[in-house]
Amino acid sequence: MNHFTAVILAAGKGTRMKSDRPKVLHEVAGRAMVDHVLTAAEEAGASRRLVVIGFGGERVAAAVEGRAETVVQEEQLGTGHALLVSQAALANFSGTIMVLCGDTPLLRAETLRQFYQEHQASGAQATVLTAILDDPTGYGRIIRDDFGGVCRIVEQKDATDAERAVREVNTGIYCFEAPLVFEVLAGVGSNNAQGEYYLTDVLGDLVARGQSVRAVVVEDTEEMMGINSRGQLAEAEAILKRRVLVALMENGVTVVDPASTFVEPTVVIERDTILYPFTWLGGKTVIGKDCRIGPNTRLTNVQVGEGTEVHFSYAHDCEIGDGVTVGPFAHLRPNTVLADKVKVGNFVEVKNSVIGEGSKLPHLSYIGDTDMGAGVNMGCGTITVNYDGKKKHRTTIEDGAFVGCNANLVAPVTVEKGAYIAAGSTITKNVPAGALGVARAKQSNLEGWVKKRS
Repeated sequence: MNHFTAVILAAGKGTRMKSDRPKVLHEVAGRAMVDHVLTAAEEAGASRRLVVIGFGGERVAAAVEGRAETVVQEEQLGTGHALLVSQAALANFSGTIMVLCGDTPLLRAETLRQFYQEHQASGAQATVLTAILDDPTGYGRIIRDDFGGVCRIVEQKDATDAERAVREVNTGIYCFEAPLVFEVLAGVGSNNAQGEYYLTDVLGDLVARGQSVRAVVVEDTEEMMGINSRGQLAEAEAILKRRVLVALMENGVTVVDPASTFVEPTVVIERDTILYPFTWLGGKTVIGKDCRIGPNTRLTNVQVGEGTEVHFSYAHDCEIGDGVTVGPFAHLRPNTVLADKVKVGNFVEVKNSVIGEGSKLPHLSYIGDTDMGAGVNMGCGTITVNYDGKKKHRTTIEDGAFVGCNANLVAPVTVEKGAYIAAGSTITKNVPAGALGVARAKQSNLEGWVKKRS
């Protein structure tokens, strides 16, 4: 079983992002970049996780709270210095440290798992994850000896012309054995073009000490993409979106137009569901079999049963049962629960309410803070009046009730089983089972009023 400590470097500002937000907190597919890296490390087997923070450190610490420890790099003096500030937190640690970058959201857990296993199998004191690029400009080059072993890594600005021609590059991901790595780091200098303490210098120093240094080449070069600009952020978004949609389609989900469909990696969708164009699915959304979602629909943290259709609508933090129809132009707000076979039609908003099996909210209604039974019919334009200006109150509508058009149910109020509400009524008192509730003024017609007015 994998068992290593991950140290994630996340102290940089990211000046090319042109942002007041720490670079690692910019989102890809709905999640901060550092969150993607943490997830990959966790799934790869990192038993302990440290995040090195600096610029915007309090915000980064809050974002990783509960998932990782944090150590502070007060001055950003290079990658070597960033790892060195974690030494105190790892003072009693003996074993493998995997160094990761907080701005590489495309890393896969299986890649890190294989990387760690190859490091362990080699018995090396250090292993670097590398990539072969057609255009290596900007990356540190891997310099090997005549036998293919790693001698050192040279940064672009410090490389000779011959070294710059090398296409194998450093991804910035390493496995080191502690405590030796900290002993070597203590002797690393900053005599280079950047005036920084390079983590890459550790490899050359280990070789000089007669220690083994290995390299593992990543198969998918997209994974090692670091994000330094908004343009690269968009590229990473497109790559991650493509991965998610391909996986869904391979598992039996139909995506009508992948170019206009956006699904976050945390979403689960069962087979034979169809996603129509301009659909956004995020958070902990789970969608059952044989559903029809979209077009123009957004679901965030929504549990959806089987055989349900949601069109031209927005729902978040709620539950939708089997065989439900939602939309067009519906809004399901937090803590809404729709039982099986419910219909929520056009221009309906439901908030913090339970809607019983087979009940119908066809159009132009607001249903808030309501407990509704099964088989209820809500007429067009019906409002549950839940707020008195100070407190929210609940409305109860029992099984089989029928509420006429343009009715107002002023909470707290109960419409009992099988009761009817006359159209246009404003109900302020409970309506008994089987009764007809009527609350409207008697109509008066003023003859000749139009002629007198003109």
